[in-house]
Amino acid sequence: MPIPALFPAALLALLLTACGSPPSRPVASSETIAQQNLAVSEKRNEVALYALGLIDTGYRFGGKNPEAGLDCSGMVSYIYGQAAGLKVRGSAADIARSGRPIERTALRAGDLVFFNTRNQSFSHVGIYLGEARFIHAPSTNGRVRIDRLSDRYYAQRFEAARTFFD
Repeated sequence: MPIPALFPAALLALLLTACGSPPSRPVASSETIAQQNLAVSEKRNEVALYALGLIDTGYRFGGKNPEAGLDCSGMVSYIYGQAAGLKVRGSAADIARSGRPIERTALRAGDLVFFNTRNQSFSHVGIYLGEARFIHAPSTNGRVRIDRLSDRYYAQRFEAARTFFD
């Protein structure tokens, strides 16, 4: 039985197609990326706004909720859980180890700032609000408050910035 003239060409085309590169993964559209960035920005803003609602909450060493009082790591854990649905637990040093390091110049609302306030690395943590301001629960003066990264005390003790957002 004779082979039709087009058969070898069709067979060659079929083999070349089968040996081609694997299909590429779909690339996220700019609209999808914009929606993801908006969701992250909204979570960051929720964290910052929720934190502002806790100004003047009393300090309590080991405190993990506003009714009983908050310490710095308890405040961060509480706010991240309530406002962003993120589980952030442990001491300020534990939180620092689990966050993603970022440059101080890359800080955005909702990121975390860490200080050495007791001659111990990462002994204090606050939530960055923007414009060089952060909110925290210091034991001194015993209330959640806003301070500036440029304040002499905090500028001399600043150690690192971390984020839990993309």
